[in-house]
Amino acid sequence: MEKFNIQRSFKGEKVAGKLYLVPTPIGNMQDMTLRSLETLKTVDLICSEDTRNTLRLLNHFEIKVPQESFHEHNSHEKIPKLLEFLHSGKSIAQVSDAGMPSISDPGHDLVKAAIAAEIDVVALPGASAGITALIASGLVPQPHIFYGFLPRKKGEQRQFFESKLYYPETQIFYESPFRVADTLENMKESYGNRHVVLVRELTKIYEEYRRGTISEVLSSLTDQPIKGECLIIVSGADENAVSTDELELTALEAVSTLIAEGLKTNVAIKQVAKERGLNRQELYAQFHDL
Repeated sequence: MEKFNIQRSFKGEKVAGKLYLVPTPIGNMQDMTLRSLETLKTVDLICSEDTRNTLRLLNHFEIKVPQESFHEHNSHEKIPKLLEFLHSGKSIAQVSDAGMPSISDPGHDLVKAAIAAEIDVVALPGASAGITALIASGLVPQPHIFYGFLPRKKGEQRQFFESKLYYPETQIFYESPFRVADTLENMKESYGNRHVVLVRELTKIYEEYRRGTISEVLSSLTDQPIKGECLIIVSGADENAVSTDELELTALEAVSTLIAEGLKTNVAIKQVAKERGLNRQELYAQFHDL
């Protein structure tokens, strides 16, 4: 169990240096904040997910601070050295290739280690693809859940979606353009034809939002294939809540309606049973006339 800790980032005498978590642009260099630039210029070391990628950013803004490679494959061996560096009174800026450190990127282990060592951890606000896309999506921004990247295998992905079937929150995912169509198909099989927004190339010249039902977005991919980094934002379960008209249907009719909308039989039975407080096994038996 972690011990109780109070951090006053900018008050009191400090012996150790600070660990700054610095967001970097997700595509547009102009999204780099003045505070982030000043921090990168004044720290003693920059920990980078990919030093070659970060060097392009540093060169663009004429920043000469040395870098240290820090990513998921070397973090375990690097953390003791970095803590020693911080304890000596020097400060570190930790950056990922794009966006906020620790969000689908390395950094969390270093943050935990610094906190345990009573070193101040200071996060700077800035670019975050999930939140940026969400507020322009048109879907309900609150409540929302950010999941990052989905499981790649179909069975694991379907299991994931079915475990989130009744979540009322708008859901945010990162996805590869090569897997978007398959992911949307799996999502439709589990969620039905919900409203979804597919976002690509956020902040870049080819930025694009495709808003519609899952079926409509899938159809658009056939006519206009996509390239570039993608996000999928899908409406929560409350948009699929039982309406007054649906309640006029019998439970079996409601199941049939959901199946016609694209849900698998077992998923449709499970959803109707939950919404109406029915026994799922009994409804299953009735539907299959057992």
